[in-house]
Amino acid sequence: MSEIISNTKPDGQPYPVQKTDEQWKKDLTDFEYHVLRNAGTEPAWSGEIQKGENLTYSCRGCGAKLFTSNEKFDSRCGWPSFWSPLAKEAIVELPDYSLGQKRVEVRCATCGSHLGHVFEGEGFFTPTDLRYCINAVCLQPAE
Repeated sequence: MSEIISNTKPDGQPYPVQKTDEQWKKDLTDFEYHVLRNAGTEPAWSGEIQKGENLTYSCRGCGAKLFTSNEKFDSRCGWPSFWSPLAKEAIVELPDYSLGQKRVEVRCATCGSHLGHVFEGEGFFTPTDLRYCINAVCLQPAE
């Protein structure tokens, strides 16, 4: 995907955090902007994410709390993986037909930033049988 992220949710409602494209470019590094606002993907195994127990990870774009270390697991895919978001309302899921296949894109429900994708039925034996494959650059430790 290489689109600029819309300021509205799939239901037409605006995301709670609204910024102009210029504000996003000022607030994010070029690479962060590429991934969060242009739906880019960081190379596998390239991202770093703080590890530990009882951590909460928030959106780098707006600070909204998204995931916790309690739902994080090692999927050996090269990106941070979670079997559930902190709350279903924290994210928005959208169909993604890029790359010639149907996938489900995951965005922050507060600012609309691209986070990654969610996959189902991969046999990881997680409580939900889901893998939220999230770009590390999109996450930061919550304050």
